[in-house]
Amino acid sequence: MKGLNQFHIFDWDRFSDGKTFVVTGVSEWLDFDTKAHLGTKLDCFIAVDKTKYTFKDGQQFTNRFEKISFKVNKDINIPIESRVIPKGATASIYGEYRNMLSVKCDDIVVAQGKDKE
Repeated sequence: MKGLNQFHIFDWDRFSDGKTFVVTGVSEWLDFDTKAHLGTKLDCFIAVDKTKYTFKDGQQFTNRFEKISFKVNKDINIPIESRVIPKGATASIYGEYRNMLSVKCDDIVVAQGKDKE
């Protein structure tokens, strides 16, 4: 069958619950094919991961310290090492092993206060 990926929905709210994202880089987001400017890409890592995962066969894991990028279709300036919260995020899974995540957001805001790690 073809086109099945169009019907796969990723639950961003459930995945992001309990996570803290910290900015490691800010760059221009360009269209892959045309190289046209689309907005800003924030490279981050997951500093805190309190998400409840379902473990199989006794295997346990976390996504703490994993890298994640947020693409915003506007120009924003966020300082490195800021803790950020994506707003209006939509995510899709891709890759040969379905282990890559593409996240587009309406906006990114800097988190106020300090989260406990």
